[in-house]
Amino acid sequence: MKLWGGRFEKKTSGLVDDFHSSITFDQRLAHQDIAGSIAHATMLGEQGIIPQADAEAIVAGLRAIDEDISAGRVQFELDAEDIHMNVEKLLTERIGEAGKRLHTGRSRNDQVALDCRMYVKEAAKEAAALMRELCETLLSVARAHTETIMPGYTHLQRAQPITLGHHMMAYFQMFTRDMQRMKETCAHADVMPLGSGALAGTTYPLDRERVAELLGFSSITLNSLDGVADRDFVLDYLYAASACMMHLSRFCEELILWNSHEFRFVEMDDGYATGSSIMPQKKNPDVAELIRGKTGRVYGDLTGLLTTLKGLPLAYNKDMQEDKEALFDARDTLVKSLVVFNAMLASCTFRTENMERGAAGGFTNATDAADYLVKKGMPFRDAHAVIGHLVLHCVKENKAILDLSLEELKTFSPLFEQDVYEACSMRACVTLRDVPGGPSPRRVLESIAAGEAWLQSFTI
Repeated sequence: MKLWGGRFEKKTSGLVDDFHSSITFDQRLAHQDIAGSIAHATMLGEQGIIPQADAEAIVAGLRAIDEDISAGRVQFELDAEDIHMNVEKLLTERIGEAGKRLHTGRSRNDQVALDCRMYVKEAAKEAAALMRELCETLLSVARAHTETIMPGYTHLQRAQPITLGHHMMAYFQMFTRDMQRMKETCAHADVMPLGSGALAGTTYPLDRERVAELLGFSSITLNSLDGVADRDFVLDYLYAASACMMHLSRFCEELILWNSHEFRFVEMDDGYATGSSIMPQKKNPDVAELIRGKTGRVYGDLTGLLTTLKGLPLAYNKDMQEDKEALFDARDTLVKSLVVFNAMLASCTFRTENMERGAAGGFTNATDAADYLVKKGMPFRDAHAVIGHLVLHCVKENKAILDLSLEELKTFSPLFEQDVYEACSMRACVTLRDVPGGPSPRRVLESIAAGEAWLQSFTI
């Protein structure tokens, strides 16, 4: 008979057992569940709610079960429904009557909320650590390429020259925000719900603060209804994971483009590319494409749980069982993506000569040519028009701006002088953009140093 089966006259349908059970996936929470139970039993004994000898037997029994689970010696039972009841059933089988006292003063509702919070805290710290490793790779690439000129883009059209180091540091900023989101997720999950009971607390004199202390939580939940009904912290993790996957996907999209014959800015390492079953010449950026594709999967986890929660009345509803598969899937996908992306990026070969050649085409120095005229006294809007006409002429002549002679340039404005060739060179276009946060080598080095300092100070 099921542990809750006292008021039932018939056995649960086999169809319902299969549909209702969550042990196939929530067994992942075994270690969190056991840690929570150890803390709960310890507190029950200290408070005199159960005999101290029973509390000690429970704790010893749970630790043995935890070791057996880690060693793969435990076979979970579908009939026991979930990880909580599987552990309790095992415990009672091993230590007898004392095991039946473990569930005193708690419900599976607050028990699973506790397990999930512990899991999210660990998952957020894990993700932030992997993001830190990626940020360190980005800093390394950026430092090696503070002088590597490449075209910057808007609308996927060549816009202005920047450096590869500057481009890498843009992604560094994105991933540091992702790290901060994981830190905030961890803080939101760091609230201990045990003691909320099914929804209305309990009549037993529980010491909730003691349980929080034993489990390393910074505070306890302040409302028993919210304690069992809240899954915002899971949504926080799913959103943080989605944002990080979005940044990975954008980066992958650029690497995919840069790897194409049309760009030829990067060469993927053979270890992170695949071939074609029919076209022998192919070297496909499949790893980057797969990360880009998996981003939608994590979005789906977030959207699915938001939809599940949107119509639920207080407090606990069985619908909330759906939170765990979304959480586990997002965690697995994010971790795998971060690990393989970091390795892929570190192994990339950047074709700097093609990047610099790309920056020289497409009139990326047109804005600098307009600024040149402004510095000579021309209003910017007039300078914009002059350079627009100049670019149109160059397009028709299939020339770059600096391919024109000074005499040709003067036909567009008498303000052009010999110094225009230096002022509008690719190197000058980058070096003179020396505002804080800009692409000049000096500013990129400042950004790298600030990034290194931020990583050293970051804790979660």
